[in-house]
Amino acid sequence: MTDSQHPRPASARAAELHAALDTVFDQVKETLASLVALPSIAWPSFDQSHVAASAEAVAGLAREAGFPSVEVLTAPTASGEDGAPAVVARREGPAGAPTVVLYAHHDVQPTGDEALWNTSPFVATEIGDRIYGRGAADDKAGILVHLTALRLLGDDLGVGVVLFVEGEEEAGSPSFQNFLRTHRDKLAGDVIVVADSGNWKVGTPALTTSLRGMASLEFTVTTLDHAVHSGMYGGVVPDAALAMTRLLSTLHGEGGAVAVSGLGGESHADVEYDEADLRRDSGVLDGVQLIGEGTLASRLWSQPSITVIGLDLPHVDVSSNTLQHSVRAKLSIRVAPGGTPADALAAVKEHLQSHAPFGAHVEFGAEEGGSPWQADTEDPVVDTAMAALSDGFGAQAVQVGLGGSIPFIADLLEEFPSASILVTGVEDPDARAHSANESLHVPDFRSAIVSEALLLEALGRGEG
Repeated sequence: MTDSQHPRPASARAAELHAALDTVFDQVKETLASLVALPSIAWPSFDQSHVAASAEAVAGLAREAGFPSVEVLTAPTASGEDGAPAVVARREGPAGAPTVVLYAHHDVQPTGDEALWNTSPFVATEIGDRIYGRGAADDKAGILVHLTALRLLGDDLGVGVVLFVEGEEEAGSPSFQNFLRTHRDKLAGDVIVVADSGNWKVGTPALTTSLRGMASLEFTVTTLDHAVHSGMYGGVVPDAALAMTRLLSTLHGEGGAVAVSGLGGESHADVEYDEADLRRDSGVLDGVQLIGEGTLASRLWSQPSITVIGLDLPHVDVSSNTLQHSVRAKLSIRVAPGGTPADALAAVKEHLQSHAPFGAHVEFGAEEGGSPWQADTEDPVVDTAMAALSDGFGAQAVQVGLGGSIPFIADLLEEFPSASILVTGVEDPDARAHSANESLHVPDFRSAIVSEALLLEALGRGEG
């Protein structure tokens, strides 16, 4: 064990838990490797038998952890299809004790182009202080954080526990609302710990206290009733590609800040993101300027963003000398805390309609949305969690926002409005979740396990 793998815990109890973790950690890594080996991609175009196998594997781990009730459950999506299997395990606590729901998900993103991976995506490969593999960080490590924290505490647990491991988070949680309603009594708790976020940086723990919401919108720009020869009509007839690119350019100002009115947002944040760190973490090329206004952290967490994520134009290799009559695009809109997806979509639609050049026709297609979230930072449970993270990592925890979205948190709040929600995680800026070479920082994984054990103990003592 190298010195870098051990934080400096703030309490003797944290040191005891780290020492106890030393004795089982090789087994924990082996278990993580067995989960990473299951390609549990919950997208309809992939083999769903792997998702079912992953759910059964997690259920087996829950049984080994001593949960007296372990079930693999499903619920229908809004359109009536069966949702992906989730694991729900329940262990009652002492009379009058709070119940803590421990959430993670066992499904993963597709690998993308495997040629971009330096290791086999579904083989957990430890190199230095990192374990590489799809799901190693997002979010199979989250499952092991929960189970290993419980293992360290054994029977000396002063809270009831529900382990809830979803199977379709990466696919947008299409059955999540129905799942909560169908199995509400099995999922009810006083505190919900969502282990699906990240830390401020390696060695610095964070509690995520705000999330941007998301909305997506498809739309089509049309200028002609059919495509025509670019030589015969170019220079006079406005083609849809020109109209679309001109229209897309109006979504942002000269410096790249969103130019759509009515989307709200704040231009400051409680902590600042160092520009050199941001450039390194994101891979921005030398000489490329950053976009937006306000502090860097606010641009990522508390301001809206609009990204063109799809554009239907002929591929260069098969293009012809033609004026396009119609072009379709898809936007990803990140909604600032305090806004709603419906209002954001309405604002973007109004902007597109009013800014369409040359009188081009704009028609709207598929859309979806997920609400932003802002934690109640006055909730005493937040202070309890911050203290546990600081102790477990041996470094002062910070409260951060997250530019990405976890839309199901709004569903949790709707179904369990009195519950305290804590968003934690094991990712760091170099985890590359969803991308090639996803990895887990092993020392932070260890510290996250100890921190959660400390949190459960504190909640069992009535703190928070």
